Amino acid sequence: MNEDLNFDKVGGLIPAIIQDATTNKVLMLGYMNQEALEKTKTENIVTFYSRSKERLWTKGETSGNFLEVKEIAGDCDADTLLIKVKPVGAVCHTGSDTCFGETNKGKAAFLNYLQGIIRQRKENPSTDSYTSKLFAKGVNKIAQKVGEEAVELVIEAKDNNTDLFKNEAADLLFHYLILLEEKNINLDEIIEVLQERHR
Repeated sequence: MNEDLNFDKVGGLIPAIIQDATTNKVLMLGYMNQEALEKTKTENIVTFYSRSKERLWTKGETSGNFLEVKEIAGDCDADTLLIKVKPVGAVCHTGSDTCFGETNKGKAAFLNYLQGIIRQRKENPSTDSYTSKLFAKGVNKIAQKVGEEAVELVIEAKDNNTDLFKNEAADLLFHYLILLEEKNINLDEIIEVLQERHR
């Protein structure tokens, strides 16, 4: 995070955009002074400066719906914060998921995070990592694993055990991401193909 945030530029307060770290959904906007930011970093719970109450205000202090901090970043002009969080309960005082009336559902953004972890296992191999060992065996073995997982998913689809089906689906998706990485293809490129087909 940029340590040279310019609080004086906007009268001692800077906007703090709150984003769900898992879904990437923008949840709300608040303001922080330097004291609120320090408290937020120390406690890993978002604290704002309330302009109406004229004091520090920890989100969730009355409702219990806290915002657990996962990452803090300053913008290029050093006058705005992006804070990625894990929300505990509804974010808006109205009971909505966000202060913009949107639902905060879906965890597909986690795939981008997982893709980054897989890339690290390829670029920085570890003898303790299953993924690194699979990369070491080459594309043929990785493709074979994708095929095996696909067959196992098909078999589970014919039964009525939802938990086993979900586990096999997760295995297939994980190995598919490994195959994409082996082929130096980003998941976004596959999504672009789907978007083109959708038009």
